[in-house]
Amino acid sequence: MSAARDAFIAAMRQVAATVTVVTTDGPAGRMGATVSAFTSLSADPPSVLVCLKDDSRIARAVAENGVFCVNILPEDAVDMARAFAGAFDDVRADRFEGLEVTATEAGPILPRATAFACTVQEMIRHSTHAICIGAVTGISNAGEAPLTYMRGAFHVVRPRPLI
Repeated sequence: MSAARDAFIAAMRQVAATVTVVTTDGPAGRMGATVSAFTSLSADPPSVLVCLKDDSRIARAVAENGVFCVNILPEDAVDMARAFAGAFDDVRADRFEGLEVTATEAGPILPRATAFACTVQEMIRHSTHAICIGAVTGISNAGEAPLTYMRGAFHVVRPRPLI
């Protein structure tokens, strides 16, 4: 027996998540998309996972290219997050337009993003999504505070003093 879909969505809106853009480059071309499901998987060996909508262009490109790069956006990168979510696709076909990216074999690293370059180890289909497990082959630690998303809005992380 499953939980009600509406109750699940309402509860998940209470979960804060870092805003990430998955990029890829290779035979299927350069592509990027904002994704909401990203986490570390293991430190031995270093690996991460991302969930991509199974029928999306980014999922097909990651599968064909065999690589991806997870970019954790800095807290002031709301426009970049929106661009890679497709908000400006009707006026700007190339989501990378105007950005100074760092090319890697796994995909572009976006400006001031902390990034994990990965080789696809496995893609598992589950319902409407593909769970992509990546072996981390490179790290770019920008040291920036991350942009987060919760309750349908962008947020910034602020430490709370311990009392």
